[in-house]
Amino acid sequence: MTTTTTTTTGRPLKVPEMALRVCVIPLAVASLWRMATNRQADDAYGEIRFSNLSGFKYLVIINAITAAYSVLSILLSSFKSLARYDWLVFVLDQAAAYLLLASCSAAAEVVYLAREGDRAVSWGEVCSYFGRFCGRATVSVALQAAALICFVVLSLVSAFRVFSRFDAPGADVDCSGAGSKQADEQGK
Repeated sequence: MTTTTTTTTGRPLKVPEMALRVCVIPLAVASLWRMATNRQADDAYGEIRFSNLSGFKYLVIINAITAAYSVLSILLSSFKSLARYDWLVFVLDQAAAYLLLASCSAAAEVVYLAREGDRAVSWGEVCSYFGRFCGRATVSVALQAAALICFVVLSLVSAFRVFSRFDAPGADVDCSGAGSKQADEQGK
């Protein structure tokens, strides 16, 4: 693996990258806030709150982590000496995207079961009794899905930044097979 000899002045995708990181913060915080303050009481069925469901607790925790990571990455991006840590940013962007994917899918499944139920295991839908709770949970999951899309794009940008420093594999290798024919002839 060889590094390229050409150096780019600046980072070509710095503005879109910073815009995406800035967009993640309000999306993650809004999703976190919407879910963390989500509760509803019903006289017949009692009270439900986000902390009663592990998928929703996971959503709140992961939103807090990704918002904090976004703030930290924006603050640290101003230091030129951190450019050599692009691999770390790439790995952390990937981790954040996967964590968001896992928590978003877990919370979306809880919302789906709350709305539709599952007759095979005798789970009835509960959104007819806790409609406001389900509506707020749906909004929270949608906001987290938007943050997830931002992190997927950020992962692609950070991957491009890291891997564009290297030549393509086998760029200096003769793939035509002519070199192996000549070696066979010289061996005879």
